[in-house]
Amino acid sequence: MLTRCLMLAFAFGFFTYQTGAQNFYMGADLSYVNEMEDCGVVYRENGAGKDPYQIFKDNGCNLVRLRLWHTPAWYDTLNAGHRYSDLPDVIKSATRARNLDMHILLDFHLSDFWADPNRQLCPSAWLGVVNNLPLLEDSLYQYVFNTLVRMDAAGVLPEMVQIGNETNRGIMLSPAVDAAGWSLDWNRNSALFKKAIQAVRDVETLTGQSIKVALHIAGPADAYWLMQGFWNNGVTDFDIIGLSYYWAWHMPTSIEDAGNVVSQLRQQYPGKEVMIFETGYIWTHQSNDNAANIISAVHPAYAPASPENQKRWLIDMTQEVRNQGATGVMYWEPAWVSSPCRTPWGQGSHQEHATFFDFQNNLIENGGVRWMDHIYSNTPAAEPERNIDLNIHFEKNRKEVLIQLNGVQGQKALQMQLLGMDGKILSTQKFTAENNGAVHVWLPVPELKSGIYYVVIYDQQTMLGMRGFAY
Repeated sequence: MLTRCLMLAFAFGFFTYQTGAQNFYMGADLSYVNEMEDCGVVYRENGAGKDPYQIFKDNGCNLVRLRLWHTPAWYDTLNAGHRYSDLPDVIKSATRARNLDMHILLDFHLSDFWADPNRQLCPSAWLGVVNNLPLLEDSLYQYVFNTLVRMDAAGVLPEMVQIGNETNRGIMLSPAVDAAGWSLDWNRNSALFKKAIQAVRDVETLTGQSIKVALHIAGPADAYWLMQGFWNNGVTDFDIIGLSYYWAWHMPTSIEDAGNVVSQLRQQYPGKEVMIFETGYIWTHQSNDNAANIISAVHPAYAPASPENQKRWLIDMTQEVRNQGATGVMYWEPAWVSSPCRTPWGQGSHQEHATFFDFQNNLIENGGVRWMDHIYSNTPAAEPERNIDLNIHFEKNRKEVLIQLNGVQGQKALQMQLLGMDGKILSTQKFTAENNGAVHVWLPVPELKSGIYYVVIYDQQTMLGMRGFAY
């Protein structure tokens, strides 16, 4: 049985990092744009009014991230009473992005209001079943499924969706649980995530279109143990690990630390992409309205706050995570400029000092926007040896797998690991490859249960190759 199943490994193909510009997402969360324009904002580039979606497209943006709230009725008492980031508004925004050939990431907040590590409130429509897990699962499934079907009917089915927003403490909590402080009920949490993912997969089947599913974690320092929780509780059918990384919120996690986390996640969960779903950096400490700004800190090496240092921090961070195998970086709300309109906390924007626009709403030419069209260098960590060939063979009645490796340049001390679907290391073998010749290594195999397994080759911290097999 194992002999036949191991031969299925060849169907999985050889893994390589996606490093070319066409394979890397430079994204912008533009969820506020419709609201800003309704509030009278005119975006400008070189002093002339211009469609903000076109501004971002022309300056290197290839993905638009859009948040979705279930029923944001709190908007009814603000400004003109228009609702934003509900489904009609999201379809409007997604249409603007799709008309410019930009990809779409749909951010299911799974709440009527902001969801983040400190607040994960269940939509009011589901409060009657919030403590009845089977009924809550059904409500979630129907919501995700019907939302995507409606977007498909509008011609804007997203290429990616994230199940929840910064879900460090779970999703769709009751008001009492949410107010009680930190809690993480994995039995409940995993059941809800799996049901939402099932809805996405069923839409894929219905439409024949591929949709990448993402999990979203705030803070690189929390990513490792939270991902272990997802895997250990059976939430494995996803494609992307999305991270929020802001210096202001996540200090002292450095750019290098964030890169190391990306590398560790890539190694621990082969076949899964890692992206920075949210980041931001201020260009001034000044304010342009009466709304308190939510970010104030700058990194000592990227001080003082200025457009040039905003750009430099973004470029250096992006280069580092690209080096470690990330496949995208997205900026949170680079167009949330000041306006006469109000939020629940004040008049204006809480982030105008971290956008890509000055206080006259003109694109800052040498500011953060230049991060998107910067020419990034390739590094050995981001671009593995292209001629490596990794094959797997098994001899009956032996508790070992024969690994054949060809194409390593020069002499290298390598390490081979057998990983389970939960990311656990089941077996490790160190060996030396040299002279570009074929290398044969026997890797011990423990007693295996039915499932998917991976053989991964490392050169120090760099992944050189991977093959998966079904058993």
